[in-house]
Amino acid sequence: MGNLLYGKNSNLNIQKCGVIGCGAVGATSAHTLLGSGLFNEIVLLDINRKKAEGEAMDIGHGAPFVKPVNIYAGDYSDLSDAYLVIITAGANQMPGETRIDLAEKNVKIFKSIIPKIVEYNKDCILLIVSNPVDILTSVALKLSGFEPSRVIGSGTVLDTARFKYLLGEHLGVDSRNVHALIIGEHGDSEVAVYSSANISGVDLDEFCQTCNKCGDRESMHQIYEEVKNSAYEIIERKGATFYAIARVVKRIAQALIRDENAILTVSSLVEGRYGIHGVCLGLPSVVGREGVKWIIDTPLDENEEKQLTESAGKLREVLEGLNI
Repeated sequence: MGNLLYGKNSNLNIQKCGVIGCGAVGATSAHTLLGSGLFNEIVLLDINRKKAEGEAMDIGHGAPFVKPVNIYAGDYSDLSDAYLVIITAGANQMPGETRIDLAEKNVKIFKSIIPKIVEYNKDCILLIVSNPVDILTSVALKLSGFEPSRVIGSGTVLDTARFKYLLGEHLGVDSRNVHALIIGEHGDSEVAVYSSANISGVDLDEFCQTCNKCGDRESMHQIYEEVKNSAYEIIERKGATFYAIARVVKRIAQALIRDENAILTVSSLVEGRYGIHGVCLGLPSVVGREGVKWIIDTPLDENEEKQLTESAGKLREVLEGLNI
């Protein structure tokens, strides 16, 4: 693809990305991206330079098995021509700790990271993965001064994938044929959109009546609870989640670079949808090379819309309590 003239005065390499934060999520994301064929240059940054160097070496040793990629540890100046900057840096979520509990710690980290990115690159797309992702997407938007379309959080893309996977397992069908959404906060107030859920076009309720695998909607609610608590369950067992979110990072990067106009439940600034203003949260959005092109007004029933409004309210309350 070569370089892409992106923005008014910037020549960015669309096949170059930076990953800031070389913990489990950052390193696994970089490893996943190495084999994706999307990038020919990946720069890793971490407060611990030796950690970044070690990850670059370890991941890079697999390069002979994939399309050519130059992966190395670098500095913020190395991001000057990067099309995409992925931020995974931040404190880890501890057992029993909610994503919102992480907010104060990680806002401080973002205050040191975002200005350094902007110093060298004002035209890239920021992909926020650190938790609480919706709060930190809002923080990154404010600190960067970027257009809202270019500050994207991983949102509820992972939650939606978990929802599809668990529904598919429950119903005995391929999860790729399950069309269902989780929206709102990537966290405890997230909303399962059952009203439009379907299995290859067959309404979920109707499908359940014919497959004889579901007793009632209550069994569906249990799946939602499992989705919502997945991270807690995984963290309790192995200390962190990183494989599935790395797949999410790759999927969003692919939609951006290939200008797919893919519909993904990423987190971005919401102004006016469902009466919500001034917060970032996950909603079905058209994602292409310029970032979030537009947010889709997905039909919600009365209860779902109420839950979404409450989710936005909880995020707004946290934001108002932060010193940004």
